Amino acid sequence: MKQIFILIAVIVYGLVPAKTFGQTLSQEQSDSTAVQSPALSFGSDSIPALTIEAADSAYIHGDYVTAAAMYEEIIATQGVSAALYMNLGNAYFKMNETAKSILNYERAYKLDPSDSDIRFNLGLARTRIVDKENTDNQFFIAVWINHIATIMNVNGWGITTVVLFALMALAIGIYFFAKRIWLKKTAFSVGVLCLFLTIMAFCFASTQKKKLLYSNTAIIMSPSITVKSTPNDNGTDLFIIHEGRKIQVLDASMKDWVEIKLDDGNEGWIPVSSVEMI
Repeated sequence: MKQIFILIAVIVYGLVPAKTFGQTLSQEQSDSTAVQSPALSFGSDSIPALTIEAADSAYIHGDYVTAAAMYEEIIATQGVSAALYMNLGNAYFKMNETAKSILNYERAYKLDPSDSDIRFNLGLARTRIVDKENTDNQFFIAVWINHIATIMNVNGWGITTVVLFALMALAIGIYFFAKRIWLKKTAFSVGVLCLFLTIMAFCFASTQKKKLLYSNTAIIMSPSITVKSTPNDNGTDLFIIHEGRKIQVLDASMKDWVEIKLDDGNEGWIPVSSVEMI
């Protein structure tokens, strides 16, 4: 049993990023429907506080162009975090750069899907785009499972997996060593339940880890683009999509074109320059 516990712990540890930045997000004091204003709290061994404060100051004083440039530079040179992507998305949202704001909110959401502020701002930005998300083809069980999976980020599910496994091991120990029948029965039931929950938590952690490492989704960055039937300008025009729409990339092996799929099942080819991977 000890060897099994060690194996599970090692596997789960591999699911947890080696380092994540701390986040503290505050709300703007103006309109309650406005995008959350930036307020970050980082450890002393991460991004220099002065740089963050300068970017935040530019944002607070309405210089969104400078703030966006600073956040971009920090991300490019110092590393990423959900809070940084969210603040960058906020700056672009204020600049009416809808596609860029959605792109960065999506990147923040991918790092921390449990953050309600990120989900709120992403939903707010999506109200600005022409093409709305189509959820008619989504099976309700899949939607329900996805909702549960986003309750915590990959770190949270990894820790939950270890805790549930420890409880299962404890229940098994009680089952084998307890002398009273009712205690054995209770321990057995608890152990089976913890086993089931451990598997679920491990699957959620694995799924989120996979999304972090292997992204196949992108955002349309061009104001509008005509989807072609073949990867060339002479292909048949299939339909038109607009900036800010989230798409799935099926084939990115060609130099200038990518094959995409929409949430409604439609597929086609568009120039690679018109999309940005999340």
